[in-house]
Amino acid sequence: MPLTGRKTLTQYLIEERRRFPEASGDFNALILDVAMACKAIARAVAFGALGDVLGNHAAAAGGSVNVQGETQKKLDVLSNDYFLRITEWGGHLAGMASEEMDAPYQIPGTYPRGKYLLVFDPLDGSSNIDVNVSVGSIFSVLRAPASEDREVTEADFLQPGTQQVAAGYALYGPTTMFVLTVGNGVTGFTLDPNLGEFMLTHPELTVPADTQEFAINASNSRFWEAPVKRYVDECLAGKTGPRAKDFNMRWIASMVAEAHRILMRGGVFLYPRDSKDPAKPGRLRLLYEANPIGFIMEQAGGRASTGRVPMLGVQPEGLHQRIGLVFGSKHEVERIERYHAEPPARKDLDNPLFHERSLFRV
Repeated sequence: MPLTGRKTLTQYLIEERRRFPEASGDFNALILDVAMACKAIARAVAFGALGDVLGNHAAAAGGSVNVQGETQKKLDVLSNDYFLRITEWGGHLAGMASEEMDAPYQIPGTYPRGKYLLVFDPLDGSSNIDVNVSVGSIFSVLRAPASEDREVTEADFLQPGTQQVAAGYALYGPTTMFVLTVGNGVTGFTLDPNLGEFMLTHPELTVPADTQEFAINASNSRFWEAPVKRYVDECLAGKTGPRAKDFNMRWIASMVAEAHRILMRGGVFLYPRDSKDPAKPGRLRLLYEANPIGFIMEQAGGRASTGRVPMLGVQPEGLHQRIGLVFGSKHEVERIERYHAEPPARKDLDNPLFHERSLFRV
């Protein structure tokens, strides 16, 4: 044990590997590389304006946008580069995909290729950077195709969430945390700034099955489908309503911060499909956000869903596919799924907006 009396991330991974004597060690090394990238990002985030990393990327040239059509922040680009440069050389990866890049990233020919794929959102919630609200990084590890003598293609990454080998996130808040699942529960580590090591502080994280807290962007309520509106209305009705209990509503607009709060104390998060923009019936990215967060939630005893079907069972159709997402305390997510499964009420059938919304069914 270290002098602090706590395990380091390295020690934790070594102990996990000992349960599988045939393991090569490549997986552990990859996770440690990802953790190193997160440490580098945490340091850049912590310096803020002192490090000249705030604001939009290439602002002097009018700014730049990523493949999602979103304005890139300086830290978006820097964080993406940290992930690439710190993980590409180790020989553990066959390729990478990032929210910030249009196409898969090929491992340079000067480095060996490995048996894993890494997908990541290098800096989730970056719109909050300039106002000093917690942000984070999200990642997922998949198995690469058996052949190592070709470049990876988009199709190689289009694996359902059930195929994830590992997933996690780093939260850059008052403390920096690294939360990880390797398919055997969820474990949390806190960065010790003196040692520069992630230390095990939150073993066996679990999401309570029941909650009195929900998170949703209420400004979109006019675009919600009827089951979502019903659920939120019932929560807002409090003790005198059909749920017979009061709920609190939260909204941070930073996915990692929302997920971490729910992992720590329960709750349900909704970013459902809606009719606001027919080209984007879902807002969150399936590969970079919904699948890894969904894997973490389910490994912690929670549930993740599109509102209609389990999130981890969805077959991806594109590298940057967007989707509706509901996750958190199991009983609340199941209730939302039941509301979607029930036939619509007469009043909804008479509403022309219902028929527009019903176009979005996944």
